[in-house]
Amino acid sequence: VPTGSHVEWCKQLIAATISSQISGSVPSESVSRDYRALRDGNKLAQMEEAPLFPGESIKVIAKDVMYICPFVGAVSGTLTVTDFRMFIKSVERDPPFVVDVPLGVISRVEKIGVQSHGDNSCGIEIVCKDMRNLRLAYKQEEQNRLEIFENLVTRAFPVSNGLPLFAFSYKEKFAVNGWKVYDPMAEYKRQGLPNESWKISKINSTYELCDTYPAVLVVPTSVKDDDLSKVAAFRAKGRVPVLSWIHPESQATITRCSQPSVGPNDKRCKEDEKYLQTIMDANAQSHKLIIFDARQNSVADTNKAKGGGYESESAYPNAELVFLEIHNIHVMRESLRKLKEIVYPTIDETRWLSNVDSTHWLEYIRMLLAGAVRIADKIESGKTSVVVHCSDGWDRTAQLTALAMLMLDSYYRTIKGFEVLVEKEWISFGHRFAMRVGHGDDDHADADRSPIFLQFIDCVWQMTRQFPAAFEFNELFLITILDHLYSCLFGTFLCNCEKERLKEVSNYTKTVSLWSYINSQLEEFTNPFYVNYENHVLYPVASLNHLELWVNYYIRWNPRMRPQVPIHQNLKELLAIRTELQKKVEDLQREAATRSISSSSDRGSSPSHSATPVHTSV
Repeated sequence: VPTGSHVEWCKQLIAATISSQISGSVPSESVSRDYRALRDGNKLAQMEEAPLFPGESIKVIAKDVMYICPFVGAVSGTLTVTDFRMFIKSVERDPPFVVDVPLGVISRVEKIGVQSHGDNSCGIEIVCKDMRNLRLAYKQEEQNRLEIFENLVTRAFPVSNGLPLFAFSYKEKFAVNGWKVYDPMAEYKRQGLPNESWKISKINSTYELCDTYPAVLVVPTSVKDDDLSKVAAFRAKGRVPVLSWIHPESQATITRCSQPSVGPNDKRCKEDEKYLQTIMDANAQSHKLIIFDARQNSVADTNKAKGGGYESESAYPNAELVFLEIHNIHVMRESLRKLKEIVYPTIDETRWLSNVDSTHWLEYIRMLLAGAVRIADKIESGKTSVVVHCSDGWDRTAQLTALAMLMLDSYYRTIKGFEVLVEKEWISFGHRFAMRVGHGDDDHADADRSPIFLQFIDCVWQMTRQFPAAFEFNELFLITILDHLYSCLFGTFLCNCEKERLKEVSNYTKTVSLWSYINSQLEEFTNPFYVNYENHVLYPVASLNHLELWVNYYIRWNPRMRPQVPIHQNLKELLAIRTELQKKVEDLQREAATRSISSSSDRGSSPSHSATPVHTSV
């Protein structure tokens, strides 16, 4: 079936990539052990041509292309470029060497000169978004060398070349429709909404109030549409404060928005001030509202001079303003660039810790987690409602609200719940995925690109390390999400907002959801150690002492950093054992219950027996 073919391709791709990139300096014993463990992956390498998805087509094939692998050296093989991938295969090695790269992960393609490779003096350097670079070399007189370069550039950057992303050509059929994972009405109903204080509003059903917000919003019951429109005019990009999550007991809420347009003259808006007061009043447990501004105080002051700003104590007397001092998108982009420099292709073992420290990546992860913990604690322990915003409310705001909700609500720690969380807080509320990732765009220097969603997933991974039994999903689930953030295989992370997806691109009907792929094979992504602790709040330790670099993601292309036995396979085996043991426990419980009933029946017929029930613990 098509689903099986896709699943099998992904398994084989991972295995073949690992098995084919083992360095010659690795001890032969461990190499052979790896090969045995990954022999199934070599099925991909044995294929005559690139494996094609439904809807995928070959654009160019070039023989005698040399892949300059940083781990095993130069490898000569055949290069195939399709409208989805770049596929290199060499039969010079045993097992055959394969590199299979989705074109969506490519950030930049440049022509380079290649020395010390004989006739292969012309080359291409391919810079990727997923922490690796690739180098190809070919003969100068090769007739189709221009065709190779032009096809790579055209297909890697379809948007810049007037072509559709591959997601609109992908025709795979899955057993589950992932587009049905998130239903806003169902999710708000799960939270107990609407209630007497909060209503579901359709004021944005045509995206006129705010074109980057979803059609369905939850706002205070007493607010009128006219007042809401005035609040929208006062908030940057029209992103009014709307409810993200409500505590089932205290009714304390997380609301999200953008910065107020205070400006240098301290402009005020009585409707906005009344609106925030109404949000506070909706929670009878507290007479205070905490406003978490994700930005640095100094940056917020600068924004004030440009027409933005923050809520003053004089205008919002019952609100307490807290700056979380999180850096902007440009700082985060530079931090990831530095991280890539130290992890690929080689690692300086002697300066490893200082090099990681110099990137500040883990420090920024720490700040995000610390901010989310403060938000969650105000809700849970302080029973106080909070408002979260940054400048526009679609980057740091999404990171903080989603992480806080993950800490507060165990539902979001399930596979389905996490998909809902991503769809709700990130996709529907207008995180600008197309702009931040640069899908199909050749402007690699675009200042709007930034690893905001990657940081969020990294924070989630840090939480799974501290609470290994609290999440239903495993590490592969998170890595798969990140891989398809870039791949352009699915429509899930395309576009910048709901309006764009629905009205301008129609990707809900023309593309496949990532959740279709994941939910068709849940056993691949399930954590065997998961325990469902309902109503259990998680407070991760936001200290550098408790954080670590996510090696299995950032350094996965280096074969020396991989475990000799694939961890994912071990987890699958544990999951199977757990399922088997659960079945045995259920059988024993049924047997014990049957014996208990039989024993009670016997005692009931004999007056001399005690009527004390028997409690059997298994």
